[in-house]
Formats: sequence, C-alpha cells, structure tokens
Amino acid sequence: MSAQPGQSSHPSNPFTACPASPPEPAGSEPPALDTLTCSLTVPGAPYSAQIARAAVRSVLHAYRLDPLAPAALQVTGELVAAAWRLDPGRSLYLSVRYRDDSLRLTVYDGHAPHAHPRLAAHCEARRRAALRLMGAVVRDCGGAWGFGDSREPGGGTRTWASLLRSGAAGYLG
Repeated sequence: MSAQPGQSSHPSNPFTACPASPPEPAGSEPPALDTLTCSLTVPGAPYSAQIARAAVRSVLHAYRLDPLAPAALQVTGELVAAAWRLDPGRSLYLSVRYRDDSLRLTVYDGHAPHAHPRLAAHCEARRRAALRLMGAVVRDCGGAWGFGDSREPGGGTRTWASLLRSGAAGYLG
C-alpha cells in the first residue's frame, strides 16, 4: 500500500497533513475598517522606525487603505524615531487603530515623566522639537496629536497622532 502525500503508510495512523488554506475568492471584500487594530513591539533601536513603517504599510494594504500610506508612514516613522531618541535601548510599543473615519497611531515608550518642573518642561520641549515635522504632517491631514503619561503598566509616555481619512488620503496629492 502506498501512502498519499501528507499521510502515513501505517493504516491505523489517524493523523494527516493540515489542509491548505483556501484561496481568497476573486472580488472578495476587504475586512471591515472598524476591525483594524494592530499592535507591534519593536526594540528601541535606530532601525525600528523602518520595521514599524513596513508593518503599518502592510496593515493599510490589507484593509485597502493604501491612499493613507504616505501620511501614515511619515507619522509612524517620526513617532518611533522620537521615542527611540528619548528612551534608547528599551522596547517601544506601536498601536494602529481605525475608528470614526480616522487612523490613530500611538507609540508607548518607557520614558517616565520628570517630577521636577524644569526637567519636565525641558523634556516636553525636546519631544515637541523631535516631532515638529510629524506635527506639520498631522495638521496638513486635518488631524491632531499629543503626548502624556502612559496608562500602561510600568508608566512611560504615550505619544499619539490621529489622521482623518479624507485628509490623509489627499496628503501629497
């Protein structure tokens, strides 16, 4: 008796190979936009912005939001690069969500707020300066951005940007 590919030649073996995934039907619809939620942890390193941009590009493509890519990738790169500069060597957490016709990009870093007011003001000024280009992109897209204490365990800083779909789709257009 000869075995079929993926099957055992022993007749009492009930195990077979896993079935192949079915092909995507032609003309299939993209996933619903309100299900777009993706997160990624990257190292606090210079190359992390490249990894984050590639992930965001893939997510946008899967949801057929490619027109948002130029603005979203610029914002993603700036958020991750600024977080890395302010908290090098520690993991950064990126969250991507789509709600209410807006793409929201959030980066969490481990840089804790300063208790001394002068240090806190200096640190805030550094973060704003590092995100000056991102702020211009967000404004051009009719969005908003900000930062503050992280609500995640362990503290740190949460920096976010929200891009309106209509504004981001027209960015550079």
